[in-house]
This record gives sequence, structure tokens and C-alpha cells, in this order.
Amino acid sequence: APPLVPMVSTCKHEMATIPSVPFVYPSSTPLKMMKIAVLAALVGSAVAFAPAPASRTGSAISADFSGEIGAQQPLGFFDPLGIVKDASQEEFDRLRGVEIKHGRVSMLAVVGYLVTYAGVRFPGAEDVPCGFDAWGALAKTDSGLQVLAQMALSFAIFEAANRDQWKWGFQKGLEGESPAEFPGDFRNGALDFGWDMMSEEMKTKKRAIELNNGRAAQMGILGLMVHEKL
Repeated sequence: APPLVPMVSTCKHEMATIPSVPFVYPSSTPLKMMKIAVLAALVGSAVAFAPAPASRTGSAISADFSGEIGAQQPLGFFDPLGIVKDASQEEFDRLRGVEIKHGRVSMLAVVGYLVTYAGVRFPGAEDVPCGFDAWGALAKTDSGLQVLAQMALSFAIFEAANRDQWKWGFQKGLEGESPAEFPGDFRNGALDFGWDMMSEEMKTKKRAIELNNGRAAQMGILGLMVHEKL
């Protein structure tokens, strides 16, 4: 096998020797911005840590959410702001779908951030920096503008494809029930990857793993962005 050749990162965030000078605390403005960002993350994640409803009566306005996927150790049922206290089944399904979507996007974002920070680039993009600086660098060249246009088109395609096509899309209004088993199930009767062969216990485990990984990724990408800007 050929020898591994280390790739050189073009990021401006390189490791450097810490000078032996007294530490100077930054101004209060960045610290206030960081506190606001962390507070917003905590508020936004309150619903993320609340599970979906298990059961409800036909005339009930709210449901008991304490026994569903997502209410697991060490926090269990966690809704300190009471956002889902009086939520209906339909409203919580909507919130759960939003949580899953944000988690999936955040998992991709964390992986992409770490890969580009390590210096990995597509051919021709060796000089593009990582993090927020990449946007400005791409906007300065014609080829970079083409990349941004391709990204926008890709986002639009992904947004249209990753939906329940029985409720939204070209198949909306067709006869029959949606094959989706839960909020965030976008297989649409086409993709499977062995899901239907799993036991109900394994399906529950896989869904719980995705929720936890998505929740961690949401906090992770927020931390990376705040760290970069400070």
C-alpha cells in the first residue's frame, strides 16, 4: 500500500505555542453573546429532550409523554418549560419531526465541520478555508459561486425528498395510507435498508439512538460555531 501523506489544513485555526504572557480577559460583549447563544440552545433543546406521546383517549386534549421514545436515562421525561404540557398528539408529532430533522442536519454539520477542519478538501478546493470563512472565500471566485449555487440546489432537492410524500409532494392526494411508521420516517415505500426485518425492540433502540445522537450533535455544532466566532 502507498504511504499515507498528511494533508495540510488551510484553516486559520492552527495549533500554536501559547506565549507566556498574562491572560487578558476579553471584553464583556463576546461573553454576553456566548451566554445568549447558550441560553438559546438550552431553550431550544427543551422540546428535544421530551419524548413523543404514548397513548391518549379520543377526547383528551393532551397526552402522557412520559413513556415514549426519548424519555430515557439519565434525564427521563424532561420538559422544564412545559412546552408539551397541553400538547395534542398532532402537535407533538410535528415537534418530534422538527427535532429529528434538526438532529439529522446537525449530525451532518458536525461531521462536515470536523472533516474540513482536518484539512480534507475536494480537488480544486485546497485553498478554501474551513468554518465560516469558507462562505466569503467561495463568494470571491466564479467557481466558488458555482459551488454555492450547486449547494443551494442540493438543499432544495434534499428538502423536497426528505418528506412524507403521501402528505406532501407529487404523490399527495393518492389513495392509500402513508407507509410512514413514525415522524421522520421518509422511506416512502422505496428505501428500506433492512428496517422491516428488524424486531420492534430493535426499531425502538435504533430510533432512540438517532434521537440521542441528534441531540448531542445540535449542542455540538452550536458549540463549534460559538467557539470559532469567539
